[in-house]
Amino acid sequence: MSTVRVTHIGGPTALIEFAGWRLLTDPTFDAAGGAYAFGWGTSSRKLTDPAIPADALGPVDAVLLTHDHHGDNLDAAGRKLLASAGTVVTTVPGAGRLGGGARGLGPWASTTLEGEGRPTIEVTATPCRHGPPLFRPIVGDVVGFALRWDGQRHGVLWISGDTVLYGGVRQVADRLTVGLALVHLGGVRFPVTGPLRYTMTARDAVDLLEAVRPRTAVPVHYEGWKHFSQPRAVIEREFADAPPDVRDSVRWLPIGTPTDLET
Repeated sequence: MSTVRVTHIGGPTALIEFAGWRLLTDPTFDAAGGAYAFGWGTSSRKLTDPAIPADALGPVDAVLLTHDHHGDNLDAAGRKLLASAGTVVTTVPGAGRLGGGARGLGPWASTTLEGEGRPTIEVTATPCRHGPPLFRPIVGDVVGFALRWDGQRHGVLWISGDTVLYGGVRQVADRLTVGLALVHLGGVRFPVTGPLRYTMTARDAVDLLEAVRPRTAVPVHYEGWKHFSQPRAVIEREFADAPPDVRDSVRWLPIGTPTDLET
């Protein structure tokens, strides 16, 4: 059995601990109240403080950064934290912007994380599309991450990243066996672009989880920001009508509380 401890800090930010490793996803540690521009007239405001401040987090061995260019995935306090992290893994363009030895991965490319006395982790980037078709030049590159190490019982640990439901992300169902999934939701949209979505809705997530069939699915990226149009209550209503295997796989984590999960 392989157990990981996951602490959902808020938004897309989670601390993943196992076998001596401490991995952090999408660092967002700014205080509530700040306004953030995402380009092309889109913007948002942060509504809640992080459950754990950056200076109380402790050491971080690696940051898994789905993308570096939006403040709801990497804000100022999170960017400052990168300097003290052992390794940063992100998109190829993001690694170029960040410098400092950041590792850039395109979809289905892999790298390894190694540490003395700890299992080697294979990190594979998975496809994302952060908005409608043909919007990549506007919204930029995003990836998810699949983590594989010896001893996993149910499959890889998968972080979906900010993505809509499309053929690329559906490839995960064909190429990976997933034990634990952190699924980015929120149904992101902006007044200036009307009904267009930039992350999955709950309905999208049900469709994807039916295909991927993880043992456990943990919703993240659904609270704490004004542009998240589907909060937990909306997502729960959709999940309540999902097929039993999807409904039973969903595990809501108390924000800020370490929770042990199997993978």
